[in-house]
Amino acid sequence: MSQAQTKDIKTFVFRRKDLLTFLLFVFVIFFGINVGFLKAQNGEIECQTMEECKELLSRYEQEISDWETKIEKTQQEKNTLANKISSLKQKISKLDVEIKKSNVLIKDLNLQIKDTGESITETEKQVVEQREQLAALLRIIASEDKKSITEVFLAEDTLASFFRNMVALEKINVRTYETLSKIKELKVSLEDQKNKMEGEKDDLEKVLIMTKLQKEEASKTKTEQEAILKETKGKEEIYQQNLAITQQKAAEIRTRIFDIIGVAKAPTFGEAVEIAKFVSSLTGVRPAFLLAVLTQESNVGKNVGQCYLKDSKTGAGIKIISGASISKVMNPQRDVPYFLQITKELNLGSYETAVSCPMSFGWGGAMGPAQFIPATWSLYKDRLEEILGYKANPWKVKDAFMAAALYLSDYGAKKQNYTAEWKAAMIYFSGSTSTRYRFYGDSVIALTKKYEKEIEAIEQY
Repeated sequence: MSQAQTKDIKTFVFRRKDLLTFLLFVFVIFFGINVGFLKAQNGEIECQTMEECKELLSRYEQEISDWETKIEKTQQEKNTLANKISSLKQKISKLDVEIKKSNVLIKDLNLQIKDTGESITETEKQVVEQREQLAALLRIIASEDKKSITEVFLAEDTLASFFRNMVALEKINVRTYETLSKIKELKVSLEDQKNKMEGEKDDLEKVLIMTKLQKEEASKTKTEQEAILKETKGKEEIYQQNLAITQQKAAEIRTRIFDIIGVAKAPTFGEAVEIAKFVSSLTGVRPAFLLAVLTQESNVGKNVGQCYLKDSKTGAGIKIISGASISKVMNPQRDVPYFLQITKELNLGSYETAVSCPMSFGWGGAMGPAQFIPATWSLYKDRLEEILGYKANPWKVKDAFMAAALYLSDYGAKKQNYTAEWKAAMIYFSGSTSTRYRFYGDSVIALTKKYEKEIEAIEQY
């Protein structure tokens, strides 16, 4: 056997070990994902195939659009008690449809991952078959390689037999290389399928977040409706009186705590507005819109919880409240090196600084009110320090506001119109403007309108 052949075979042995490790990793992930998906589903889903799910999603999209039209029309009418209650009921109905849509998305993604898993299983079988063929070929080659030319020649009855065996051995060598090539191709195929599964897993994590936010929003809207009915006893004149009183509560609005995560002491709404105005003057992002995005990020962060990183090699950590161990707190390749650098420069304890916990799938590790992962923060670090004049800290309110505004500005929010802000909010959340996550963008826009009125109130009074 030539040195080149020996080298190729040894290289294959190592690659084969890598392949087996990779396959084990893929199947562990696949099993975990499917278990998680089954647990994630809420109620009975009406679709059983990907085609049925897509058809149902299209129907729900149309229903949501119809409710949006009705809500907008109602809001343009006179601000009466009847209209307010009607608007709230319409919002609840819209949210119900959005929750159904999220559940169908979960079902659809589950089916996609099942399909990918079946492809992986089939590919793995092919790898096993090719490996067995290769093992047989290698045994033959090893056996023949031990014989000297003289031994082979003397073992044959005729010269023709000797040359036939030489030709056969050469064919075996060719088949060996062909088998190696097929295994390489199958490994590439497995890697592609694994990447597809990772993407589907990330999508599901976002859908789960949206479902939780939708349920919270529906509950909040229902509570608001009940409170109005209780306060007014269904009488229009009382509603109008309460409306007038509310407009005079500017001081209460100003001193209300602006509830954000990742900081030791949250600012008041008035303080948050002043910071947002300063940031707006440098980035062009409207204060109300910036505050809305940060509020929505805090809603997501509360669902995630808070964790400490404890193992920089694996990314594992603990939950701050319970002390329970938890894996995947931070991506060890993508984020941990940047996180260690950030905390070192800020003289913070790397293993005593709070970051977000992971959801059911994917990684945690988001930092402070803006919920930047360390890798993304590092992209904005130099710009932030140039603007602020000091080392930016993702856990400081002003620095987090500035980082979020720069990101939103880069993705079009400085245009200050509905479409641009909606798209920027969607990209902030998911990296895309996919309508499957439109609730996030819609919720941010709704919060923006609310904050606009409150900012106007504290400025007026």
